Amino acid sequence: MSERLQGIATFVATVEAGSFAAAGARLQLSRSAVGKTIARLEARLGVRLFHRTTRSQRLTEEGQLYYERCRRALAELDEAGSALEAGRNAPVGKLRLSMPELLGRRCVTPLLLALGGEHPGLAFEIAFTDRRIDLLEERIDLALRSGPLDDSALLAARPLCHQWMGVYAAPAYLASHPRPANLDQLLAQRDQHSYVAYARDGSGIKPWLFHDADGRVVSFDIRSRFACGSLEVVADAGVAGLGLVRIPTWLAAPLLRSGLLVRVFDEPQAFGYQLTAIWPQARVIPLRLRVTIDRLLEQLPALLEAT
Repeated sequence: MSERLQGIATFVATVEAGSFAAAGARLQLSRSAVGKTIARLEARLGVRLFHRTTRSQRLTEEGQLYYERCRRALAELDEAGSALEAGRNAPVGKLRLSMPELLGRRCVTPLLLALGGEHPGLAFEIAFTDRRIDLLEERIDLALRSGPLDDSALLAARPLCHQWMGVYAAPAYLASHPRPANLDQLLAQRDQHSYVAYARDGSGIKPWLFHDADGRVVSFDIRSRFACGSLEVVADAGVAGLGLVRIPTWLAAPLLRSGLLVRVFDEPQAFGYQLTAIWPQARVIPLRLRVTIDRLLEQLPALLEAT
């Protein structure tokens, strides 16, 4: 029976990974071992599951039907295990997480390390990435997303807190440039300043967003002399005096305390990006997932409230 389940799991992984080699990397098996497992499964079933060529593979009609049923069966087994775990007093098992790199390293990982220290049976596998991955395809149990979410009936979500933003600059920069006292003055002085921009995944420079005194969103287009996909480097560029930066308040807090940056002006109503925990929808939430979300909900907001 265990060999049958292993063959089914290998088949599903092969379909979702797109190739024998990719499935082998995911399962820590050789391409040959995956191929032999699939061949044995086809022999046992008496059907061909894949159309194979030297360059590609695709499911046969029978293979597509078998995949859909196998995936449902494996999901049921996962939920059965989750139901058993939910009845335990302590969380056990591995949780695979994905989160933005800087936020994850600076703020989230310390909380997970502490949680792991409290529960020896709990294990974490963390992927730091700013790209939006497919949780189901990459078998991620929990992801943290900043900003608006796409609609999905396959995912559950829990808002955690906000990353509030501020405009900062080095004291030396402000000594040689006019210091705007508010958003209106920043708009009026647009051409008198240099800007450092955060540009993620080659998607171009995004405008800075603010709330005005009436709570309406104001978009401020910037022409940046320096842009990169790391908020940490954006902050460093601000410290180096390359221009105004707009970064999360929690990232700016230690630089403010050391005097390397100053806040350019206070905003009448803070603007921020919501940080949300998302995970694959399931009838039963495993205890390891539930305690992790609860810990983030309890402690992460205080870390991101720093000003």
